[in-house]
Amino acid sequence: MSNSVKTIAVVGGGPAGLIAAEILSAAGMKVTLYDRMPTLGRKFLMAGRGGLNLTHSEDPATFVGRYGAAADWLGPMIAAFAPADLVAWAHGLGQETFVGSSGRVFPKALKASPLLRAWLARLSAQGVELRSRQEWRGWNADGALVFAGADGAIETASPDATILALGGASWPKLGSTGSWTGLLADRGVALAPFKSANAGFDVGWSAVFAERFAGEPLKNIALSFNGRTVRGEAMVAAYGIEGGAIYALSADLREALDQGPAILDVDLTPDLSRAKLTDRLHRGPAGQSTTNLLRKAAGLTPVAISLLREAHGLELPREPGALARALKAAPLRLTGMRPIERAISSAGGVERSAVDDHLMLRAVPGVYAVGEMLDWEAPTGGYLLQACFATGVRAARSILTA
Repeated sequence: MSNSVKTIAVVGGGPAGLIAAEILSAAGMKVTLYDRMPTLGRKFLMAGRGGLNLTHSEDPATFVGRYGAAADWLGPMIAAFAPADLVAWAHGLGQETFVGSSGRVFPKALKASPLLRAWLARLSAQGVELRSRQEWRGWNADGALVFAGADGAIETASPDATILALGGASWPKLGSTGSWTGLLADRGVALAPFKSANAGFDVGWSAVFAERFAGEPLKNIALSFNGRTVRGEAMVAAYGIEGGAIYALSADLREALDQGPAILDVDLTPDLSRAKLTDRLHRGPAGQSTTNLLRKAAGLTPVAISLLREAHGLELPREPGALARALKAAPLRLTGMRPIERAISSAGGVERSAVDDHLMLRAVPGVYAVGEMLDWEAPTGGYLLQACFATGVRAARSILTA
């Protein structure tokens, strides 16, 4: 470690900023962490409401492939702080984990608060100064960081290195407002516009369907769009459809919607081939209603049967082959995506070309960008938190070896 770096400012108290502060303070550096909110880790705590999906247990190649266009540069960082490292870190804080049936990794507590409390206690024990209600305002004419307190008081800091972990632009009420973009743009940092990621899509349901089935899950389905098929679950919402399987296709669907409505095909019986499904429907008792036939022969739930009618019309075909085709490809017309304020995460931010391999801003030497403020996206399933941790680790380790 070079003796030239003594003091570090970390701006942003989410996972990327907190892990960077932990690594640097553990190495003996004087770290001050600033956050504009009254408490730290607010979005982290929100994620914990869904069980806190820390990471995923799938094989490394498949895991990295979830990052799409960003896989080539995020891959080495994730390899350097892999899912197993994240799990070991959680265990070190006294939070045991387990692997769910889908391969996702969760803390046994199924919430974020115990882990966050232990984490903040560790940071305090390592001498990290935690400064809440401090809004970063950029730099002054002398190059010092400028912060405004809740009472409007201005203070400055001139650290040896700065890590910006300011988040993206989703769920702004939790602290990620994206308001920092102007500050970086003024310094010549290339930015991609923010867009919704991992958000639901609008569907023109009938009033009856929306009222009756909003909040109902669609389990064990397969969604297909533009040559990609994803199996999983989704949820009917009053406005349309949301959920993990939808989020896995959200980038492609979002881009398609720039050209107009997009058609998403839903396979309501992915475990059955069309031929086998046709045979089951053919062997159904004569004279029973289409609803009973779908329930008994195809195993469809009421919400799935009603969705089938939303997609194909109230009068479904009776001929087994035609009905099987309808079940294997129920087209949903998506007309829009939920606004970024309601998205789980965001795409866009600091472009890859704007940072070097250590995540230091090329236009602002000594300042690093980590976490969701970088331009990458991934589906839910543990990939979001893993990349936030990995980028925070990368910047911190780069400072230690500078």
